[in-house]
Amino acid sequence: MVSIMKRVYSAQHPPEAHYVKGLLEEQGIACEIRGESLSAAQGGVPITTETAPTVWIRDGMQYQAARAIIADYERQQRRPVSSGPSWVCRSCGEECEGQFAQCWNCLAPRNDD
Repeated sequence: MVSIMKRVYSAQHPPEAHYVKGLLEEQGIACEIRGESLSAAQGGVPITTETAPTVWIRDGMQYQAARAIIADYERQQRRPVSSGPSWVCRSCGEECEGQFAQCWNCLAPRNDD
């Protein structure tokens, strides 16, 4: 049985698409980004669902696992963060100001565990 590729995520910008791709690949889910060049070509036009960079998994049978990983990422993005002390990104080691929910350098979500 051949499994077809499936779109699992529409990103706000290319760095976010690459971050989500990395999350999936860390869990052994092969994927690729499509439409990344469209965001550069659109200039001042806002990103829409038609022009946003998207993440596609190569094995559609891994769709549920991929969506679970993405749902966790999205929950972390929505979590309110106080403007407390600065924090260090666990992904790249960059110091970030307390009011930010994600790293300014690599876009990794803040992890307050």
